[in-house]
This record gives sequence, structure tokens and C-alpha cells, in this order.
Amino acid sequence: MIHNNVKSNVSELMLKLEFPEEARRELLTALEKMLAADDVAAELDALLSIYDENELCDYKDLVARAKAAASRVGIHEYTAQMLLYLALGERLKERYIERGLDLDIFYASLSDLRYKLEECRLVHGIVGGFSNGWFQGFYQLDRFALGRLQFEIRKYDCDFLVDGVRITNDTKVINIHIPRTGGRLDHDEVLRSYALAAEFFRPELDGEIIFHCNSWLLDPFHEKVLAQSSNMMKFIKDFTIVETGVAPDYSSAWRLFDKMYTGNPDELPADSSLRRAYVERIRRGEPLGWGQGFFIYK
Repeated sequence: MIHNNVKSNVSELMLKLEFPEEARRELLTALEKMLAADDVAAELDALLSIYDENELCDYKDLVARAKAAASRVGIHEYTAQMLLYLALGERLKERYIERGLDLDIFYASLSDLRYKLEECRLVHGIVGGFSNGWFQGFYQLDRFALGRLQFEIRKYDCDFLVDGVRITNDTKVINIHIPRTGGRLDHDEVLRSYALAAEFFRPELDGEIIFHCNSWLLDPFHEKVLAQSSNMMKFIKDFTIVETGVAPDYSSAWRLFDKMYTGNPDELPADSSLRRAYVERIRRGEPLGWGQGFFIYK
């Protein structure tokens, strides 16, 4: 086995990322179980080798194979997915070093594993990660956490005029993700993140620095229920909203409620003003919404 240090690497990374102690113990126990089965350990080693050879590999296939191997020793698929990405962490760290990237950005970016760990615990009661397909952006060195937010360069099939700047399908923009950190979306921290991202991505951009976000947070509904001075409204006001829409169902409600919607709004937590507003919205049968916006960074 060429990856015989995988257990110590995973343990060290979880400590660095501040995984809860109980989660660390459960994940290491699951990993030991996988490594104790020769066929499962060999498959995990093969998957790590695939990533070693090319970070632009087929992550869907990697995750599917990891889940199938882990199931042979009774490990849940969400736990297997989390362990795969933790095991890949050491090689990703080496790629950061090879490319001269700041390791503080590496640890900040992989902190998303901890955020998704908490989501999985709250929504499904399982130690692991259920956001299949999401993590690969970090491992392809395509998405980076810079301060409070996460960013990546993207082009979109669009044609919008924002503050006198034409944005088309040839325009590179800095796309924004808002991770669920468990903390407030402090707007001073958000502004600092914009500045960090503008500096980080400037060499890849041709002209104007343009930020983009497509999120349920930009739903116009929030204008009706949030205080204008709230951090969330300050974030929304950063953008020129160019498009809005509605979701086909309530399957994305877990992002706000930390639980899947079962069809009964009375089962949803209503322990904040925003959650209460959403519960009433669902009771009225109104669809959930989203918004897409841009702003030109000055």
C-alpha cells in the first residue's frame, strides 16, 4: 500500500479543521474498519492513486466506488464520502505547496468539510457528508475560501447590463458561495472577503472585477421580512438582482431549517424570525425562491 499513512493524515487533518471529538472518534473507527479489510483498503488506495495522477478525475466515480467499498464493511455512504475527502486532503495540501498557494487558504477551504459534517449531523443524524458533487471544486483547486465566503471563477450563459458593464457568456466573473459556518454573516467580514477574492483572482481576470451570486439568500421575499439593517439585507443590497425564480418544491428547505421537509410545516423549527416567516410562507403554499445578482467591484 502506498498510502499507509492515511489514518494519521486523516486524524491530523480533522484536528486541524476542528472536527468535534466525538465525530473524530467515529470517523477514525470507521476508517480503521475499512483499512482492516484488505479488499476495501486496496480500493481506497486505488482511489487515492487516481487523484494523485489527476485532480480533474471523475469524482462521481470516486465517491460511488468509495461508498460501494465501505458498504462491504457496514459503513454508511455519507460516512464513506467524508472519509474519502479527508483521505484526499494530504495530497491536496501537497498541490497547494507545489503551486505556491497559502496553506491558510487550504485549511480555510477544507473547513467546508466541517460545515458539511454539521449539516449531515443535523439533517440526517449521521457522521459524514451528504452533499455529493459539491466537494470536488475544492479538490480541483477551482474553489477557495477567502475570509467568510467561498469563490470560484465562472462564465455564464447570460447577457446583462450592470452599472454600465455588459456581462455575457464570455465574461469571467467571481462566483460567490456562502458557507454555513454556524456564525453570523457579518458584513464587515463579507467586505473583507470581497477584497481578498479580488486580489486573489485578479491575475485570471481580463478587465472589470465582477462578483456573482445565485442563491436562495437573494430571494426578493427577504425584503419583506428582514430588517434593512440586518447583515443578510446588507449582503443582498451588495448586488444588482438581474433574475429571480421559484423552486419546484420544498426539498431545499433543509438549508434554512436543518431538517428535511416532510409535508407538515408544524414540524419545522420556528426559533428565529426568519424561520417563522418561512414556516408561514410554506403554510400558505407559496413556493420558495431564489435570486441571481452581480456587482462591479470598485
